[in-house]
Amino acid sequence: MLPPVIKHGQLKVAKTKLVNKYDQPVVLRGMSFGWHNWWPRFYNAGVVHWLHKDWHCSIVRAAMGVEHAGGYLEDPVESVEKIRAVVNAAIEQGIYVIIDWHCHNIFQNEAIDFFRKMATEYGHYPNVIYEIFNEPEYQSWPQVKLYSNEVINTIRQIDSNNIIIIGTPHWDQDIHLAAADPITGYHNIMYSMHFYAASHKQALRDRTDEAINKGLPIFVSECAGMEATGNGPIDDEEWQRWIDWMESNQLSWLTWSVADKDETCSVLKPTAASDGNWAISDLKESGIKIRGYLRNYHLKKH
Repeated sequence: MLPPVIKHGQLKVAKTKLVNKYDQPVVLRGMSFGWHNWWPRFYNAGVVHWLHKDWHCSIVRAAMGVEHAGGYLEDPVESVEKIRAVVNAAIEQGIYVIIDWHCHNIFQNEAIDFFRKMATEYGHYPNVIYEIFNEPEYQSWPQVKLYSNEVINTIRQIDSNNIIIIGTPHWDQDIHLAAADPITGYHNIMYSMHFYAASHKQALRDRTDEAINKGLPIFVSECAGMEATGNGPIDDEEWQRWIDWMESNQLSWLTWSVADKDETCSVLKPTAASDGNWAISDLKESGIKIRGYLRNYHLKKH
């Protein structure tokens, strides 16, 4: 089977759909790494290889922590090196990769400098997707929109084609605000919506459906089956509803997260090796479930 990037090539946005080089709708499915500054041991080529070959991820997300200890603001050199390790491995594997500014507040100058570097280094690879603001917390949409315009402009001066994902207020829940006042003047931009199935249910799906009907392209760059805290029991039925809904809408999605923290949403146990090659016994409930989803959808699509 051809690697995803060989098969689909340069991605673009056609109306509300993510499409491939043949203008056919494409659904990418994969895993988000946890914060690089807290789980750096997984940021390596071995894990990317395993996620592609065994979990059948067509995309991974390198979540570069910005604000907390060891994050980009404190240690930009090491932070960029961790992101490069994942991006380089994804390019080698022929899968797509999201460069995620994993942040809850606006640091515009720092983000501009970071994405200028990333676009200069990786903008000529069709593998790369830029996520310029993971989850705005309390900022208004006008504030997020102003910030996003500046960062998008920086990227587009260097990379005119690759997809850019824009965050929306309140942890990517208020997608309707962006739908009512979208960013204009750029192509190949999408908007993130995040959900955690035990907390977010039909109301958020309805809100997102309305945004899509208004012409907003959606990318689910982070989701999972438990509560929004990342803890609590998995709501299997609601998670299945979400996945069915994403598939029916041809929305790309990634699950949170490749980490071994003692919480429901981290898919690995501390026994998991740092370079992949995980046994089923190394996976927590969420890991077993999402690995099954990814492998099953891969088989259905080939």
